[in-house]
Amino acid sequence: MCASPMMDMDRIACYRAISTRDARFDGRLFVGVKTTGIYCRPICPARTPKFENVLFFASAAAAQEAGLRPCLRCRPETSPELAFWRGTSNTVSRALALIEAGGLDDSDVEGLAERLGVGARQLRRLFRQHVGASPLAVAQTRRVLLAKQLIHETRLSMAEVALASGFGSVRRFNETFRDLFGRPPATLRRSRERARGEADALSVRLAYRPPYDWEAMLSFLEARAIPGVELVAGSSYKRSIAFGKHSGVVTVTPAGGHRVDVTVRFPDIAALPSIIARVRRVFDLAADPDRIGAHLAQDPMLAAKVAARPGLRVPGAWDGFELAMRAICGQQITVPAATRLLGRMVRDHGTPLTPSILDGEGLTHVFPRPERIAAAAPASFAMPGARARALIALAAAISADPAIFSRGASLEQAIAKLRALPGIGEWTAQYIAMRELREPDAFPAADVGLLRAMADASGRRPSPQELLAQAERWRPWRAYAALQLWAAGAPPASVAEEKADAREAA
Repeated sequence: MCASPMMDMDRIACYRAISTRDARFDGRLFVGVKTTGIYCRPICPARTPKFENVLFFASAAAAQEAGLRPCLRCRPETSPELAFWRGTSNTVSRALALIEAGGLDDSDVEGLAERLGVGARQLRRLFRQHVGASPLAVAQTRRVLLAKQLIHETRLSMAEVALASGFGSVRRFNETFRDLFGRPPATLRRSRERARGEADALSVRLAYRPPYDWEAMLSFLEARAIPGVELVAGSSYKRSIAFGKHSGVVTVTPAGGHRVDVTVRFPDIAALPSIIARVRRVFDLAADPDRIGAHLAQDPMLAAKVAARPGLRVPGAWDGFELAMRAICGQQITVPAATRLLGRMVRDHGTPLTPSILDGEGLTHVFPRPERIAAAAPASFAMPGARARALIALAAAISADPAIFSRGASLEQAIAKLRALPGIGEWTAQYIAMRELREPDAFPAADVGLLRAMADASGRRPSPQELLAQAERWRPWRAYAALQLWAAGAPPASVAEEKADAREAA
């Protein structure tokens, strides 16, 4: 990246990008202007500053830590958040995911570093190297930029904005904005701006880098939508959500300008940062398809597939416990059959949505909590007793340790931790790591769909060990390679074959 100070050639390349307002660099770099004290996106419509007056940064946090304030015209808070450091520092990638999920809200850098298996000094050094800012600066910048977006795009009062963006107090919120912008936060709200969404809901817009294969993402989610909890209607994905004692509904719809509209109906506005973080995770909004595609296309076996489907993302999971229940329910049965089982589980053990949240479109319950499943009788599940007992044992383990599904020091350690849980084998652990932990290199090599997609001309499928050997060249993006293979693989010829494949996968 062109984070200043850098070599002259790098600065020249970065300056050329902002001079031409090259959208390919949006989210990849930020430009600071010494004479104004402002930092902008490379696509800012303002007049291009002189070469000697600019600084280049790898992240908004680096620019803000350097004492610059975000531009009110190009609004850096609306740029795509690209995980461009993935593949360079997995530790930084995991730390950023934890920070986005609130990892520094109730802890410090030392606690964050301990979760990642490194020293605090090493973590700070890695952040300086790859992000250009400290972990604390990243967390603070996220709060500021979310608050700024809410000021611009919603009807929330300033006190509500402070609470919704993660500030500990309104006083701290006001002080931060006065220090950064030299004026109260309310003055940033322009009278001509209009909030989007329903009167009783909050709507924000999140950016991503194109291309994006929305058809593939929505088809994946629709095929696995749990009755009563999830719904795909048209181009929208809707689901029930719960944080603490409260429940609500979130709706995600693709919008113009490479963005998605996120509409939230939830009584506790302080949960908004967590809701946004999960939406980003489910829809893989931080992916950099150009970088990932270029790497995978180096393998002739994948090049044509990547060219045909350049916008494939790895669908995330809203909740790790929910995903684990799905994986165990799906053992030895088809996806539709597993979805029906989960629907019955929701009906019998889930928490009904309050009447004020019900929308009449099919969402009726919140997915059962682990402690509810842990206390259930095996006979209450419409499945073999051994599998029902595995569900209950897993629920009990997660009730005892809710942090089981948080990212840790490495993919290998995460897989080992997951495999120690009841009912979870290698395939399930890799699948959870891919969708819940957002590990870009997770790879369920024993998956029948992947083996089928890699069959040779004679129809012979490779063994999982042979597939793992072939997948070495796809590191560190094997999860995205798996999506390409799933998309390109031939479907089973019959329901019987699909059931046979399900038994084989289990």
